Amino acid sequence: MSFSKARPLVLVGAGKMGGAMLTGWIASGIDPQTIVVIDPAPSSDLLSFAARKGFRLDTALPAGTMAGVLLLALKPQMMASALDALKPSADAETLVISIAAGTPSAVFEAAFGETAVVRVMPNTPSQVGRGMSVAFANARTSEAQRETVDTLLAAIGASAWIETEDQMDAVTAVSGSGPAYVFYLTEALAAAGVKAGLPEDLAMQIARQTVCGAGELMYRVETPAEELRRNVTSPNGTTAAALAVLMADDGLQPVLDAAVAAARKRSKELAG
Repeated sequence: MSFSKARPLVLVGAGKMGGAMLTGWIASGIDPQTIVVIDPAPSSDLLSFAARKGFRLDTALPAGTMAGVLLLALKPQMMASALDALKPSADAETLVISIAAGTPSAVFEAAFGETAVVRVMPNTPSQVGRGMSVAFANARTSEAQRETVDTLLAAIGASAWIETEDQMDAVTAVSGSGPAYVFYLTEALAAAGVKAGLPEDLAMQIARQTVCGAGELMYRVETPAEELRRNVTSPNGTTAAALAVLMADDGLQPVLDAAVAAARKRSKELAG
């Protein structure tokens, strides 16, 4: 592990994503005394959590802190002002991890110099331990530091690595933004149910549980999604009739292609 009581895991920002990671780390058995959380406006829940679990919580970087791992869970627009204040907490042995969308590793290399930098794109299901996180490491990141990243991400779900940073825009478009696509699919499915004659509340209940159940099934079994789809589809049945619409040349696939392309393009624009 790349952090300890002497060189702690410093989490900067404990909002929804940072807070989800923190909760996962504590639940997975990471020693709270090896964690320092920096949040300029901690919520009452965060203050209570710190008091119960014993990790250090400060509104600013404690003087003399040298991080083993410095994890930046900040919005991209807050990053530039925060980096100057954080420079004293990192040296050549520090592992810098950023979960800020659209901020390339070069920004952190410029701020902290010759140090290991890992960019991570998590997604919101991390809040319930079902996240998908994808990571990119710069050339200075050691195998031991990669293992530390794997350990930290395992506490909030599954993870994978990419070897070229330019793939991060596609990752953002698929998994970072992807939960919103699923939520919208749920809304659209419920709306279609209403148009088919169901009461609004019932249509949403059915759509929501169907999406949740299908996701849980994919999570629990290794069966490919394509095979799971075929298992539901009886020849000439109701599902086959619906899929003939969804899988037509002008069906769902080209819409998703366009949506992912638009999200990827915007990710590139935000990165400058």
